[in-house]
Amino acid sequence: MHYSEWGAADNPKVLLCVHGLTRVGDDFAHLAENLSDQYRVVCPDVVGRGRSDWLKDPMLYGLPQYAFDMASLIARLNVDRVDYLGTSMGGLIGLSLAGQPNAPIGRLILNDIGPRLELDALQRIGEYVGQPKRFADLEQAIGYVRSISVGFGLRTPQQWRELTEPAVRLDGSGWVFRYDPGIALSVKNPTAESNAAAEAKLWELYDAIRGPVLLVRGAESDLLSQGAAVEMTQRGPRAELVEIAGVGHAPMFFDADQIAIVRRFLLGAT
Repeated sequence: MHYSEWGAADNPKVLLCVHGLTRVGDDFAHLAENLSDQYRVVCPDVVGRGRSDWLKDPMLYGLPQYAFDMASLIARLNVDRVDYLGTSMGGLIGLSLAGQPNAPIGRLILNDIGPRLELDALQRIGEYVGQPKRFADLEQAIGYVRSISVGFGLRTPQQWRELTEPAVRLDGSGWVFRYDPGIALSVKNPTAESNAAAEAKLWELYDAIRGPVLLVRGAESDLLSQGAAVEMTQRGPRAELVEIAGVGHAPMFFDADQIAIVRRFLLGAT
């Protein structure tokens, strides 16, 4: 599993930032640079994505494998605990770890994710993940990423370029995504029954979390409803909720105002 680091390698204060389903650790570059004065910031590419290896058996792509990998990474970092920020899938990994007894998670930030997820949004995601895509040039790739990721709320063409470049690679005469199409197996064809079963397990883990939790929600998110977010403030660790206007699924922490939300929660800074 590949990971990048910012900040002093001997800093015992570690922030682990974990990306969403088809994304990469470089998504957090702006945030990591900002926080590197206080933290050793570690941003992995989850297995099957970015510069990490692909699994031989695609049926293993799922939360149990991802949580095991993150626990192994934390052990490698040689610290007793880490603070954790997870976007979408990365948040579910963090929730899965933080809900375990004696979890090595201090402060937890869940970015537009929680135990209850909207089925329509899960089905939307399942429709495009793993589809064979090849782009004639980088500009075409940027346009496609922008079309499927409009909820990220990025504001400039340069931001969309910075988001796309680490997630694609040149393959012969065309550009392709840096993820194993096999990751789609875990998100294909969700049903009301499978979604309800997953939700029950995730609520059990969420209710077991003992550390402080910040829930960041895109105000226009179709994956995490406002009702589900409010419920997360009323049970278990009683998360603090911050909603970001003009953003759907999910905020990307490219902008200073979004970074400031994270910095305040972790460091108490305004």
